[in-house]
Amino acid sequence: MLEFIGATFLLIATPGPGVLSIAGVGSGFGFLAGQRFLWGLWLGNFLVGLAVIFGLKAVIFSVPYLPEALLGLSLAYLSYLAFKIAFAGTKIAFIKAERVPGFFDALALQAINPKAYAVNATFFTTFNFWPEQFTTMILIKILIVNAIWIPIHFGWLYAGASLRKLDLPPRVQRGINIFMALSMVIVVALAISSQS
Repeated sequence: MLEFIGATFLLIATPGPGVLSIAGVGSGFGFLAGQRFLWGLWLGNFLVGLAVIFGLKAVIFSVPYLPEALLGLSLAYLSYLAFKIAFAGTKIAFIKAERVPGFFDALALQAINPKAYAVNATFFTTFNFWPEQFTTMILIKILIVNAIWIPIHFGWLYAGASLRKLDLPPRVQRGINIFMALSMVIVVALAISSQS
């Protein structure tokens, strides 16, 4: 079970569409506005987890070209965000948007987020620490995943909102933007290479 907890922490904490977008919403719109987005991400991730548990992922991904289309949509969105971040200038701007991204925006993001499917598949198809009590093991995994997922995402939201309040020099803000943009590009590259 300790291996599962460690893997869960690492898989959730690494930058992906959810983590990077929640930091961006916090940076662009503040902590309170970001909470609606965070709960949309959570529900979306929870629904993806249920889809994996009940085998819906296999059905969804058996439709010809649907996995590639979802991956393409997600990668296009991440690339767009990386471009917006990298060229935001000297103001920290993980995400620039005309309106506050809300609950349903986050829910939709998780539906096309390949990392959500891959990570949940890892959570619920490996690390069988209690195979003779399968239902209990799945419930324990759901509790562990949420006990790690929620604080990490609140942490990223808080980090984004905190950066918004800081009066950092322009070159530092530009550096943060470039770092976040590069992180997203790396996520895109890893997703593409994992499909090869």
